[in-house]
Amino acid sequence: MTPLLLAPTPESRRVLVTDFDGTLWSHDYYLLFTDRYGGPATLQAWHDYRRGDITHFEAMRRIYAAAAPGEAALRDLVRDHALGPSVRAGAERLHAAGWSLVVVSAGSLWYIEQLLAEAGLVAEVHSNPGRVIDGRLCLTRPEGSPYPSHQNGIDKGAVVRHWQGRGCTVAFAGDGYPDVEPARLVSGELRFARGYLAEELTTLGEPYIPFQHWSEVCGHLTR
Repeated sequence: MTPLLLAPTPESRRVLVTDFDGTLWSHDYYLLFTDRYGGPATLQAWHDYRRGDITHFEAMRRIYAAAAPGEAALRDLVRDHALGPSVRAGAERLHAAGWSLVVVSAGSLWYIEQLLAEAGLVAEVHSNPGRVIDGRLCLTRPEGSPYPSHQNGIDKGAVVRHWQGRGCTVAFAGDGYPDVEPARLVSGELRFARGYLAEELTTLGEPYIPFQHWSEVCGHLTR
């Protein structure tokens, strides 16, 4: 598959900053992992995060550390849930309309890079590094990142502000808890939400464009 180059360049004027799990990808890797390999320890880590006892990063780290299915099994989990042709088609529409793509995720580069490569998509990605050690996916903080966050590993809002500061038109798409702050930085007609993010924006009285599939975001931006 021919790589589709979507990473921003100095000439970029329109940038879509998008969450990955549950947004660009229709799945959440930590949920797939929990369903197939997890147990009480994985569930407890998420409950601890939602109570505010630990950070989102620490919850993800504990979830993946709770089971050691092996690297082959962890890769199978990625391979069994590809991005799908609609994502590639949507990305092609973005590219043709002059949009660049920046992926921001509180998950891990370990699976994001695999999925993007399989779909032939080349984007700028900011997420938490990970590697398999003794059969476990071990997350680490993104040392040296220009957008560090104690809570999530990556400060998604800082990424949005960076591109806005360069004079770009910035859109944001997301679905989760770490997406509320970055979503509120962009105007309502460039704010795409589903899941928890949509619920929270509704509660706050903030306008947004609902979506179910990421290709819908691409379609709206390229009409």
